[in-house]
Amino acid sequence: MAGTIIAAGIVILVIITLLNTARIVPQKSAYIVERLGKYSRTLQAGFHILTPFLDRVAYKHSLKETAVDVPPQICITRDNIGIEVDGVLYLQVIDPVKASYGIENFLFASTQLSQTTMRSEIGKLELDKTFEERDAINHAIIAAVDKASDPWGVKITRYEIKNIHTPQTVRDALEKQMRAEREKRAAIATSEGERQASINVAEGSRQQAILQSEGEKMKRINEAEGRAKEIELVAIATAEGIRNIASAIQDPGGADAVNLRVAEQYIKEFGNLAQAGNTMIIPTDLSDVGGVVAAATRLIKKS
Repeated sequence: MAGTIIAAGIVILVIITLLNTARIVPQKSAYIVERLGKYSRTLQAGFHILTPFLDRVAYKHSLKETAVDVPPQICITRDNIGIEVDGVLYLQVIDPVKASYGIENFLFASTQLSQTTMRSEIGKLELDKTFEERDAINHAIIAAVDKASDPWGVKITRYEIKNIHTPQTVRDALEKQMRAEREKRAAIATSEGERQASINVAEGSRQQAILQSEGEKMKRINEAEGRAKEIELVAIATAEGIRNIASAIQDPGGADAVNLRVAEQYIKEFGNLAQAGNTMIIPTDLSDVGGVVAAATRLIKKS
């Protein structure tokens, strides 16, 4: 009976020992094993058996990229404005041995170094530039922290500024400045529009004046050409009429017809003269109408 109890105790002890010495390391993890307080080996992902009572797992590290929140802090800009800045630091354990023995707490150290570098970089910039130079600040922090963390077996992959909080008085001043800038741009745009409108109106008036002068020129040219053509046609018609009259006079009875026509015109005009006014010129011999006609006839023949 006693032997059975002892055997059961031994079995239980062996099982407990195996459970304490067997280790399963998850994927993307690393365990640091110490033997009698001294570094022994690094366990990668998989199943491992430790030496009982001699080996122990001293440190456990995740090899995944880790995001560390950097608490907000007050930074003084180059123009002496206090702003509150926070961020997120991304890092990854590259060498588990250095991460275990190179520094006590690499997460705390990386966070503190990020904050001090942030204060230093913000102090180099004026307030207006802090919003524009976020990428430059991020790269500066990454370079500084990554260089310092190399002995720690840690790789700094990224740093991002989350928020930049300015005092209420500064925000009010910035709002007024932005409002003034917008009003300035609006005034400039309005003046440019008015200037362009004036230029367009002047150019339109100029084009209108040119077109009107061109139209007036063409009008006068056309009128002159019309008058010249009219004079030419009247002259041609007059010459043709004179030629016809001359030809008619040469025909038999033509001279008598001319005498009759002259006598009719003489009598008609004399009558019109009598009706035109109270004063009338009377020929010395009213019966000498034939003499007048004869004189006109002789003039026509001489022509």
